[in-house]
Amino acid sequence: MSTIRAVRGMNDILPDETPYWQYIETVIRQLMSGYGYSEIRMPIVERTDLFRRGVGEVTDIVEKEMYTFEDRSEDSLTLRPEGTAGCVRAAIQHGLLNMAQRLWYTGPMFRYERPQKGRQRQFHQVGAEAFGIASPDMDAEMILLTARLWRDLGVAEHVELQLNSIGSADARQAYKDALVVYLRERAEQLDEDSQRRLDSNPLRILDSKNPDTQALLDGAPALGDFLDEESQADFARLCELLDAAGVPYTVNQRLVRGLDYYNKTVFEWVTDQLGAQGTVCGGGRYDGLVEQLGGKAVPGVGFAMGLERLVLLLEACDTLPGANAQADIYVVSFGDDAQRQAVAATERLRDSASALRIVQHTGGGSFKSQMKKADKSGARVALIWGEDEVAAGTVSLKALRAEDKEQITQQAVPLDELEQTLRTLFAG
Repeated sequence: MSTIRAVRGMNDILPDETPYWQYIETVIRQLMSGYGYSEIRMPIVERTDLFRRGVGEVTDIVEKEMYTFEDRSEDSLTLRPEGTAGCVRAAIQHGLLNMAQRLWYTGPMFRYERPQKGRQRQFHQVGAEAFGIASPDMDAEMILLTARLWRDLGVAEHVELQLNSIGSADARQAYKDALVVYLRERAEQLDEDSQRRLDSNPLRILDSKNPDTQALLDGAPALGDFLDEESQADFARLCELLDAAGVPYTVNQRLVRGLDYYNKTVFEWVTDQLGAQGTVCGGGRYDGLVEQLGGKAVPGVGFAMGLERLVLLLEACDTLPGANAQADIYVVSFGDDAQRQAVAATERLRDSASALRIVQHTGGGSFKSQMKKADKSGARVALIWGEDEVAAGTVSLKALRAEDKEQITQQAVPLDELEQTLRTLFAG
């Protein structure tokens, strides 16, 4: 019988990898709390119309990448391809928008695309959304938060901030019309994907990765020339705030982002450490999205980043911490009486020293085989119970790591002194 494997593009994260994910998640959780953001958790499955209305009918996500199905009630449901639309839906549904809100979330997202390094069909995102604040200082806060994240993760010198303003809906439409006129006269020079987008979503042509298309765009109208006064003023103020905070950036007038709900400020953090998958974080302002999804008119701004790419970035920059050992202490026992005493003493240790990772050997085996497993666990010390220890009311403490063996001599520790001995040992 053949074995069943994971669905293509939906990968397992194995025990030797999860410490890296936990490290990044811990840094992010602390950072979000430090900026006053509250965590929200949304369903993985949403109604399909949420993404059609929110993300946009003519985006690649809705046209080609969503996992959509009918349930038994014949309702069309979709595995969420991104987090912003669901976060807005939840904020509207639960009346969270009566005051300014700063929210963040993390979890799996799903897009049907060709799997490659850093881009999977099931991937994990961290996102933040702020509602109710229309001024550019809120855009600046989002960018400053992400800039601090790169410093906290030790990769600040390997990422670059790119900014743009795509203006109001009217300004964007005027620019779109001018761009289409320019490109339609040169349509035969466009790559196939850009030709398709010329009628459906021409602004996405600015994001084309085709070098010939990019060269063709050198002579195209510039988005900045079509911006309304308010967007120009907001963008100028954002740049002033970033300059004051010492955050360097590049203005990239071809940066438009891939989702229909953006307006005014958009931004991306990019790196040269991950090959073609250079974007590690992206976001911007979406002042019309709440109203578009049935809520009152409330401004919004946010960003999202993929955890898979963050792990790869830290790996490429050699800033991942060393893998955590499975245990601090490994408990070995042989003989029924010794095992009974070991189990009881270990539980008392867990009561008093909850920060220590204590692995209790199970499944029996010889003393030699148990000690091999103790060494393999990565623990610093083994606690050993045998007949002699039971008779004497002690436990043997043995250092397992070479760097500890000179300082920690093997010793018999009275049971009533074990807790204090371990506290002293691990405090140092």
